[in-house]
Amino acid sequence: MEHPALREELGAVSGLRVLDLGCGDAEIGRELLDAGAARYRGIDGSARMVDAARRTLAGTTGEAVVCDIEDLAEPAESFDLVLSRMALHYVANLAPVLRACGACLAPGGRLVFTVVHPVITASDIRASSSEPRQSWVVDDYFNIGPRDQQWLGARTVWHHRTIEDYVSELRNAGFALVNLRECAPRRERFGDDAEFERRRRIPLVLLLAGARAENQPPLARRGEPALR
Repeated sequence: MEHPALREELGAVSGLRVLDLGCGDAEIGRELLDAGAARYRGIDGSARMVDAARRTLAGTTGEAVVCDIEDLAEPAESFDLVLSRMALHYVANLAPVLRACGACLAPGGRLVFTVVHPVITASDIRASSSEPRQSWVVDDYFNIGPRDQQWLGARTVWHHRTIEDYVSELRNAGFALVNLRECAPRRERFGDDAEFERRRRIPLVLLLAGARAENQPPLARRGEPALR
């Protein structure tokens, strides 16, 4: 559900310098390099995932390094596109991360990210059955903060924000909102009619795209004085 909307939003990437936050196995990095991206740098807090990313990127100019998203501090104007897939809902304090994204983007550069949709992160009321979930409860939606979640067989912490919160954080970090998408399922990607219809019942993914203004000076990274 996420990938086709993301690739449409990214558009042509030929010649772009790309930074990927929470890169995982860097499968998207290989794809973007094959599509003509000039540079790909992935960061991930997991050494195991960075090892997987390096295997994926073998034979390309792409690179992957161990770095927590919260510690992002890339050189000013060193990228044209900052990408993050399903990772920023793990970040407790999003504002400094978004400012660091703005600082490392060239004028006119873009930030495109996806997160678990807020109607999913709001609460963790799940059916006890092992069958595919058929009902969802949205509760505590405006109660912003961490959620202890059961996800892919393990406990993890998501940081819930409303859609409005994400848009405000993006704008407060100096980005113009370019697009907001909820990644509706595409029929051609589902071999099973019942699963396709089930996925149409509630949004799972939120995508936001922002652009740094052409005439905006580089933003200060965390711990640095603002540039004048």
